[in-house]
Amino acid sequence: MDLLTEEALALELATVPDWAHVDGSIRRTVTRADFRAALLYVGVVAYLAEEANHHPDILIRWNKVTLTLSTHSAGGLTATDFTLARTIDALT
Repeated sequence: MDLLTEEALALELATVPDWAHVDGSIRRTVTRADFRAALLYVGVVAYLAEEANHHPDILIRWNKVTLTLSTHSAGGLTATDFTLARTIDALT
């Protein structure tokens, strides 16, 4: 997988407005009703990630779930990160 160029990165970021570009990754925090709802959301994200064979870093803090995507094997952001981000965005 090839790392995105700055131009391609800017175009991809425009497709995922709820995600922020942070330290070579993209990150989004989603708030759910409570801890149980946050865990259920993570379960669905995990299923989607397994289907895509691309796995986010996940942090759960009570009702807040922070997802961080980057392609570790490529050393940064690739199109795969944005494909999964858009798939995750379709949940909300």
